[in-house]
Amino acid sequence: MSELITAELVDLDLSAETKSAAARSLAGRMVAAGRVTDLDGFLADVAAREAQMPTGLDGGIGIPHCRSEHVAAPTLAFGRSTRGIDFGAADGPADLVFLIAAPAGADDDHLTILSSLARRLMDPGFTGALRAADDPAVAAALIRGEEIPQALPEPEEAAADAETAEPFRIVAVTSCPTGIAHTYMAAESLEAAARAQGVELRVETQGSAGFERLDPAVIAAADAVIWAHDVDVREKARFGGKPVVDAGVKAGINRPAELIAEARRKAERGETSRIADARDEPGGGAGGSAVASGHFGVRLRTYLMSGVSYMVPFVAAGGLLIALSFAIGGYEIASAKSVADHFVWGEADSWAALLNQIGTAAFGFLVPVLAGYIAYGMADRPALVPGFVGGAIALTVDAGFLGGLVAGLLAGAAVMAIQRVKVHTTLRGIMPVLVIPLLASIAVGFLMFIVVGKPIASLQNALTDWLNGLSGSNAVILGIVLGLMMCFDMGGPLNKVAYAFAVGGLADPTPGSLKVMAAVMAAGMVPPLAMALATTVRRSLFTRTERENGRAAWVLGASFITEGAIPFAAADPLRVIPSVMAGGAVTGALSMAFGCTLRAPHGGVFVVPLIGQPFLYLLAIAAGTAVSTALVVLLKGTRRSPDVTAPAAEGAGVAVAA
Repeated sequence: MSELITAELVDLDLSAETKSAAARSLAGRMVAAGRVTDLDGFLADVAAREAQMPTGLDGGIGIPHCRSEHVAAPTLAFGRSTRGIDFGAADGPADLVFLIAAPAGADDDHLTILSSLARRLMDPGFTGALRAADDPAVAAALIRGEEIPQALPEPEEAAADAETAEPFRIVAVTSCPTGIAHTYMAAESLEAAARAQGVELRVETQGSAGFERLDPAVIAAADAVIWAHDVDVREKARFGGKPVVDAGVKAGINRPAELIAEARRKAERGETSRIADARDEPGGGAGGSAVASGHFGVRLRTYLMSGVSYMVPFVAAGGLLIALSFAIGGYEIASAKSVADHFVWGEADSWAALLNQIGTAAFGFLVPVLAGYIAYGMADRPALVPGFVGGAIALTVDAGFLGGLVAGLLAGAAVMAIQRVKVHTTLRGIMPVLVIPLLASIAVGFLMFIVVGKPIASLQNALTDWLNGLSGSNAVILGIVLGLMMCFDMGGPLNKVAYAFAVGGLADPTPGSLKVMAAVMAAGMVPPLAMALATTVRRSLFTRTERENGRAAWVLGASFITEGAIPFAAADPLRVIPSVMAGGAVTGALSMAFGCTLRAPHGGVFVVPLIGQPFLYLLAIAAGTAVSTALVVLLKGTRRSPDVTAPAAEGAGVAVAA
């Protein structure tokens, strides 16, 4: 830490009474030292980090910290308070305050500072010496590790203990249905809580961009495992034999400290997970089934969301290509000849036909991918083949989206049943690659062709006819329900169910299914747009951090990223969630009443030219946004307004506590 702290960055008589004032005082020293370029901008970043997780540690310690574009070089400032400052620790206020600043993107610097400091803070001799220091230069030297206090009893033994003490190690996996927002928010939250507790934690984010597997050596050295996921964890067997805490992705965002504490308790009790013997199961090995946790409803949702998460990229790519082809060549382009036989470089219609046929090819995978990865979520890789086969048969018998759901569940169940059969050791090697796919495909094919395929096809046709016949009050009611679902959990399970219902209709589009897609996207845009507008028209009701989030929410809402409203809902759920649900219901109802249609599954305002009744569609979004904005302003106005002159950290901390 030789370049991180100097005597000028130490205040042994910190007079601040709140954590926001303490951060401002210490940050002012960083500005004077040329380490921070913008005081208010840096404090806003500190507040945003504090809003994720209080930074107080037991033992009278506070470690506010952040990465910020306003930081010129990695820096640490130290303040010692005589009165104590509340940083959210369970045992009371902190008298030792460390403000850590790292440049934006400097993950290694940030982690190095935090982990090194956290380990040293576990040494009572170190914290005792800081409390006794009477010279800023001495305190800075202690923090840099340049001097061992002479008054410390048995310093050599204490140093040896500090060197030999091993930190508690955790590996974690985070994932959500779309693999975008919640996946990475949970990882950030867990990492922050681990750093605050001096725990070594490595996270594998199984997101939409793929995932980089944790080093097997890191997993082997871990004391416990945390899974924060809403879709099945991939390659579970890697974590066999470890204590496992299994929770939803939102628990990773909202309760990271509790998950870490539970992991510690399980490790202390010597608990191990049931996946420890996954390789010994019939058909195990590389593709053996992993044990799902939770009651049946939770497991079923996890299986379905696993399929949806893999299907969404096909929906997005195929749907946007098809919508773009219609914008260029009109709806009749769908009946054009194959571009493999007829393509003219200089004709717009040829390019439109090319885009349409590529998009149609991508859409052809929707049901098989949905079924295949539902099965994969249930029984891992051996279930992929029967799942894809069942999904393809669902298309063959016109069972559509519902048939894919059922085929995936049947495939997963068939594989799990076969895996329960005890086989001779010599056969285990061929079970996952030959026997299980073969037998399960036969079982699923029989059931889909002979038993359930036709009834599901009849149900699918009835649903299609119902959607096509929707008009008047029936359409409005459906729009209200879809709007409420899209806005209730903003990217969570209900949101994804509504979205999956809409995109399923795009596989074989009808006028009714196109109306549903339009209503779902319109309602999903309302929450972030409403919060952005609310922070603009009534700034005094929001903290500085919330106002900055509001500026970003304009873009997120316009892009149909409903998760842009999550920071506001997390800080004030009782006011924000009912408000945005009301606006979403209004938008969904108006979109259905206006007869707006949409062939693109995503894109927000950027695909408005591809929407049927575009001006009425924008009117529906504006109306819902206005309703949500008015409600959230009214409800927030009934409480005491936050102190807009105070630094954002304090307001953010209060919001989290609420």
